Amino acid sequence: MRLKVVGSAAGGGFPQWNCNYRLSRAVRSGIPGVRRRTQSSLAASANERDWVLFNASPDILQQIAETPELQPHIDAPLRSTPIRAVVLTNADVDHVAGLLSLRERQPFAIYATADVLAVLDANSIFNVLDPAIVPRRKLPVDREFEICDAENRGTGVHIESFAVPGKVALYMEDSSRPDADYNSDSGDTIGVRIGGGPGKGSVFYIPGCARINAALRSRLAGAACLLFDGTVFTDEEMITAGVGTKTGARMGHLAMSGPEGSIAGLEDVRIDRRIFVHINNTNPVLDENSAEHAAVTAAGWEIAHDGMEIEP
Repeated sequence: MRLKVVGSAAGGGFPQWNCNYRLSRAVRSGIPGVRRRTQSSLAASANERDWVLFNASPDILQQIAETPELQPHIDAPLRSTPIRAVVLTNADVDHVAGLLSLRERQPFAIYATADVLAVLDANSIFNVLDPAIVPRRKLPVDREFEICDAENRGTGVHIESFAVPGKVALYMEDSSRPDADYNSDSGDTIGVRIGGGPGKGSVFYIPGCARINAALRSRLAGAACLLFDGTVFTDEEMITAGVGTKTGARMGHLAMSGPEGSIAGLEDVRIDRRIFVHINNTNPVLDENSAEHAAVTAAGWEIAHDGMEIEP
């Protein structure tokens, strides 16, 4: 199994188009140790020819242009793609908007939970992906299965999906009830285990997670690799930076640091390799020369970057 991080940033990317925070200024200025990143996505292949995307970000055309593995093979038909399926981990804009750029009547399959499929069904713009050509399939939960292409041919990529604590997509919130509880544990947000079976060889991809509970800790024990939500370093990071009014928790994301953060919450869980993904443009770990980056790496974590490869 080969996996490639094709997008490592949170919604908006890095730099975000309208962001003038110091980190976005730094990456635009080309300061060493601060890399550009596109929005959250992972690609997996069992045979180097057929690829499964986990999330379709708004940056998908740029990501395909920068990832030769996702481009038409030289011996393929004039209209073709090696992307056989897209698995959606939630209905956030940074995970579904890229579907609209894959609308040229090219067959591939979409896999998502019933909740996320309902969101696609309720938004007629996604009908540019004709279900007769791009079938939408409900993800089985808590059991391993093989991802298949639009014609039900196996890709060799086996996954298991499972619900994780999260929240409904921002655009689904009721603006008249800004203080309502939009947290959800029922399938609005999922994680996936990719290949290898339980234990050795398993890679877990969880780009969005609001809390670490006992069930998640137990599931992750013995993993070969974990790619986990690294949106913010501290819960009030966006407020402190002066660019937002919401905490990480309010957005459905767990902070890296602190006694309730992901580093502490997973410290004693046996995981061979730990990588933060889905990193917001305010997160100081984006600066590889920062104290926060040093603290994260000292704790045994890596910071994902576009193009990073994982071969469990």
